[in-house]
Amino acid sequence: MPTDVPHPPAAPAPASASSSTSTPASPSRATGRPGDVSPFALGLLLRRAHWHAAAVMGEALRPFGVELRHFAVLIELVDHGATVQRDLAAATGSDKAGIMRVVDDLERKGLAVRRAVPGDRRARAVEITPEGRELFDAVHVAAEPLAERLVAELEPGEPEKLTELLTRLTRDGIE
Repeated sequence: MPTDVPHPPAAPAPASASSSTSTPASPSRATGRPGDVSPFALGLLLRRAHWHAAAVMGEALRPFGVELRHFAVLIELVDHGATVQRDLAAATGSDKAGIMRVVDDLERKGLAVRRAVPGDRRARAVEITPEGRELFDAVHVAAEPLAERLVAELEPGEPEKLTELLTRLTRDGIE
């Protein structure tokens, strides 16, 4: 998994201030450097933060034989109960084929089961199993020290503020 985004070449130097013709300011370009004011700066930072968080949380999941894509489905199942696959796909940002593979993996591991949805012969609801719930709880215990490491560089109160800001920023995507 990449940990950084390639940097574009530097913009040409602006025209000399002593020039008699005025040139418009060059557009702000994404650099990924501190102080970047381009319209892409926040997105780049969020993407890098995601990569970092995914790598750290992946460490917590690895000993349990699951990946973040599996755990994202388990989170949805714990939060919402039995859920049809199309809703799991939407909630986890997956496509139909991807969510089928994840649910197949979870079933093979005994962590989830598919059940028929009454009144809809084609739909299948996915439910977490007792084994899935046990794994879910165990992963949370194992992830605690890694989560602390994730925010270790922040000052007291900043992890909570960051969570609040990200929640507000992503509110439209939350039910």
